[in-house]
Amino acid sequence: MLYLNADNIKAAGLDWEQLIAVIRNAVTVLGTNDYAQPIKPYLRYGDPKNRIIAMPAYVGGESAYAGIKWIASFPDNIHQNKLRAHSVTILNEHNTGVPLCVINTASISAIRTAAVSGLLIQAYLEKRTDDKPLKVGINGFGPIGRTHLKMVQSVLGSRLENITLFDLKPIDLQQAEIENTANITIGESWEAAYQDADIFITCTVSSAPYINLPPVKGSLQLNVSLRDYKVEMKDYMDAIIVDDWEEVCRQNTDIENMHKEKGLQKEQTLSIADIVCQDALRQYSDTDTIMFNPMGMAIFDIAVGGYYYQKAQQDSIGFVLPD
Repeated sequence: MLYLNADNIKAAGLDWEQLIAVIRNAVTVLGTNDYAQPIKPYLRYGDPKNRIIAMPAYVGGESAYAGIKWIASFPDNIHQNKLRAHSVTILNEHNTGVPLCVINTASISAIRTAAVSGLLIQAYLEKRTDDKPLKVGINGFGPIGRTHLKMVQSVLGSRLENITLFDLKPIDLQQAEIENTANITIGESWEAAYQDADIFITCTVSSAPYINLPPVKGSLQLNVSLRDYKVEMKDYMDAIIVDDWEEVCRQNTDIENMHKEKGLQKEQTLSIADIVCQDALRQYSDTDTIMFNPMGMAIFDIAVGGYYYQKAQQDSIGFVLPD
């Protein structure tokens, strides 16, 4: 069995084109129903905002794997100079159940999350009829925010005009290992990152919604952290996309609150499979505002884990553990 840690994943590198293709393939498998993914249970004890989540899945297709991600999220860790999230992913051979690989790092979660966002950005770009430079705002600059910044720089390329970052803690781009800082601005508030953004990304640990201002018309709102938008913001969204309605409409997410307080129904949303398999964004104009709410699908974690397992084998990365 192969063991991979954070240094091994870093050595394998970030090829966003390939990683987004992995997510696209997984969504295609989702669309053909060649997967298994039970609703993930939340283990809570003590402080209710802390949780450890089990995420089992089987993802079919040409690179089929089964497995599970076990991820702990303790938001107050950031006040103790500890990572908020810690996770272990186990991959099994899909047709025998034999354990193949243990990946011990939360970086897989950040990479998966940013790659899913990258897929939506690609779909958003394909929908647009213009080629104007785009402004991006990122609120929250922990591991998820930093990974999103690197992904955005890669995916947008020459179409990226400016990125405005905000975090409650001071932002050190050098410490974050950001190579290209020429078009990055550090804002003094979340509003500074939000108000002019064609693409706005929430990467916070917020427990209560605060976004209450109209978004840029025609913008893409990537609600990655899921608990940032007040319920009345539903009225500004022309399309609301989810990865999985049953997963995301619970656990006090913005979608659950919009469902309870504003009557949002599953039938009023699009799924990520609708976007990839049915090109559903084509029906919207350049002035329509799109909101994506990803709870995080286990099939994406297993697919990305499988990608790094294959890459580690090819490049002789990691440690082989005895049975």
